[in-house]
Amino acid sequence: MRLTDLEVRFGATTALAGVDLTVAAGERVAVVGASGAGKSTLLGVLNGSVPPTAGSVRVLGADPAGLRGPALRRLRARTGTVHQHLELVGPLRVVHNVNAGRLGTWSAARALRSLVQPQGLDDVRTALDRVGLADRMFERTDRLSGGQRQRVALARLLVQRPELVLADEPASALDPALADQALELLAGLAADRGGALLACLHDPALALRHCDRVVGLTDGRVTLDAPASALTVAGLERFYGVVR
Repeated sequence: MRLTDLEVRFGATTALAGVDLTVAAGERVAVVGASGAGKSTLLGVLNGSVPPTAGSVRVLGADPAGLRGPALRRLRARTGTVHQHLELVGPLRVVHNVNAGRLGTWSAARALRSLVQPQGLDDVRTALDRVGLADRMFERTDRLSGGQRQRVALARLLVQRPELVLADEPASALDPALADQALELLAGLAADRGGALLACLHDPALALRHCDRVVGLTDGRVTLDAPASALTVAGLERFYGVVR
């Protein structure tokens, strides 16, 4: 993926400005910065939910903003996102929320049929087992804890099997051991398809343990782009201190 002189404005507010960023297949990139630095907007541009105001965007060989209908659905099926607010449907059972990861590849008829008689149960069970929730498959999602719902969102991504993985604070509600497990799953998922991982992370230690590159945003601009091996937790904490 490549962003060239990217700019995103919301009215009078500039969320991203002059962003040049290239991520190669196989890279694991942590995106860091204070609240409001533009991290979530950056991921939104990449998954096609936020249109750029100016600049060039190429994701898996295509410009998301220039696609419509089936072409956009195909790109989104290849791009998996763990949203900060998870975007789960609370009253639905866990199995249905996990199966939502396959809607980009299912026909409308199969998706509707699955709401009555869930499809692909073996794959759903395997994904939930990997995140420690195999026994919750038929429970209502809104009866789970925040950390459990976050793991349901990870399982949804596992059944989708995207080439590009975008994760917005994927471990914010998890304890340290589960946070490490979540990042390992996401990195492994991207590697399985020969793709890349971009994860917005607020924990410097987590970023350095699981990513090989760190990109930092300050007021919508890239002000840090370095190999993780060249950084320290203390240094990243100072970076956060500068932008807060």
